Amino acid sequence: MGNLGNKEIMAKNIRHYMEKYNKTRQEMCEALGVKYTTFTDWVKGNSYPRIDKIELMANYFGISKADLVEDRNDDSSLTARDEKDIEKILDQTKQQLLSQEGLMFDGDPASPEAIESILSAMQIGMELAKKKNKEKYTPKKYKKD
Repeated sequence: MGNLGNKEIMAKNIRHYMEKYNKTRQEMCEALGVKYTTFTDWVKGNSYPRIDKIELMANYFGISKADLVEDRNDDSSLTARDEKDIEKILDQTKQQLLSQEGLMFDGDPASPEAIESILSAMQIGMELAKKKNKEKYTPKKYKKD
């Protein structure tokens, strides 16, 4: 990821997609249901959005959550098969979480929203891991300079 921190990478990616889709900060605030100052902090890299807001932005732009949270400078992207594999694992995990009796989250029974947040975080992590593995294990002759 270079020398950029997570907040800076997120800010850079938000600005990129806002420019690409010609969206203003005000339009983004209305679409996401956040205050202008909160969104401005994200765009400036002063703070990092919660996972549910990352998911809303990704859905709004029609991209994956990983497209917002990781540095876009690498050429390793997920294939349709990779996305299908991740989706399959997430579906299996969701079924396991929903079928368990007494599943607790922060001392209370896990709500459907909590389970979705867990799955969203898992999806981001799995997408990042797949991309890192592609970057790490792609033979040098196939890498783009």
